[in-house]
Amino acid sequence: MLIIRDPATGEIIERVPADSPLEIAKKARRARAAQKEWARTPLASRREAIRRFGLLLESRQDELARVLTRETGKPITQARAEIAATQGRIAYFTHEVGEVVAEERWLEPASEGRGLEERITQEPLGVIANISAWNYPYFVGSNVFLPALLTGNAVLYKPSEHAMLTGLAIARLLHEAGIPEDVFVPVVGDGTAGATLLEQPLDGIFFTGSSETGRKVALLAARQLARVQLELGGKDPLYVREDVELAWAARAAAEGVFYNNGQSCCAVERLYVHDAIHDAFVEEFLKVVRGFRLGDPLEEATFLGPLARQEQLGVLERQVADARERGGRVVLGGKRVARRGTYFEPTVVTRADHSMELMREESFGPLIGIARVGSDEEAIERMNDTRYGLTAAVFTASEERARAILGEINAGTVYWNCCDRVSPRLPWSGRGASGMGATLSRLGIQAFLQPKSWHWKAPPQS
Repeated sequence: MLIIRDPATGEIIERVPADSPLEIAKKARRARAAQKEWARTPLASRREAIRRFGLLLESRQDELARVLTRETGKPITQARAEIAATQGRIAYFTHEVGEVVAEERWLEPASEGRGLEERITQEPLGVIANISAWNYPYFVGSNVFLPALLTGNAVLYKPSEHAMLTGLAIARLLHEAGIPEDVFVPVVGDGTAGATLLEQPLDGIFFTGSSETGRKVALLAARQLARVQLELGGKDPLYVREDVELAWAARAAAEGVFYNNGQSCCAVERLYVHDAIHDAFVEEFLKVVRGFRLGDPLEEATFLGPLARQEQLGVLERQVADARERGGRVVLGGKRVARRGTYFEPTVVTRADHSMELMREESFGPLIGIARVGSDEEAIERMNDTRYGLTAAVFTASEERARAILGEINAGTVYWNCCDRVSPRLPWSGRGASGMGATLSRLGIQAFLQPKSWHWKAPPQS
């Protein structure tokens, strides 16, 4: 039994029966049996079902946002924004899938191949396990299940236990939109249910979560040679050069750090500021952060709600203590908030360096370390001093310098004068401990397909 609690109050919202290993195995068999018929369903019909899903999301946005806020603590305005922005993914995938799955043909000249025709067709992988995340359940989930369904796969969808009510709501809406219940099958449970799911016969495993768990998933995928894609963590740096407009840069950086309470894979987690503007930037940055309202996530004015997971409070406390011991200066926050729920103060640590855990390991909360750098070259060295490689950003007036700096950074996504942004048109991929494979873009559609090569020759004419 899963007990769903409101992180803002600690109160129980709902109890949800978890799937047993036997039930998970039955769901996997149902998905396998249903997948072939779904693959034979015309693409136009699959597209129409996904578009109806989008209409249902739009019509029930407020209700769905409230569910998301109550179980994860995400501020209600941000919950609504996530659901609304999912429409962009629906529009992109439904528009692009046709060209990605289109058959390719070449006809050899008669003088060479006597009419031999060569073709490439695209076929679905089959049955996909989608183990999703709680921090952006609509974004992270739809990055996988939308292209998977459009390309004819069946999906065993395991939402995070911290966003289970949202995951079950997504499943209900997809079924209402016309996706067969055995083609999109929710799996209910915690990490144990996820591990059981990975023991089933699968053709693809698409996981979002921590780097440590991602390694375990990859090993399990290797046992059955299933295609594996891992969207893992990050320790994403932002470098502020000396030529920026301070007030603008401070606000943009603060939002990149603290949006969704810092619980984003691509949240800014390390700040490097040129020595020439460091003190003035920190002053402006603190002014912005002090203006963020922390409170009840159901209130419209709230920008910072509770953390979704109780255990993350301890992680943040340890990182703050470690930074203090190593010479860091806590200039704002640094502790739990004295109120019900899993609240942590927005926390800023200056004099940060790479001996500190908060500059090396994920914080995944409202905590940021700020370090001085004396040059672009030093900034590049510090930004690359990580096992992660998800995103990196530079704020500067010079596009030329931004291009030169970001060209040296080992990250799957880079930003000039923006951060914490994802587009359905661009591949989302990590390097190193940040994962493997890509979601979004045409690559994120191709990930759910396997090519078949055809050598096609008519018989000789008598």
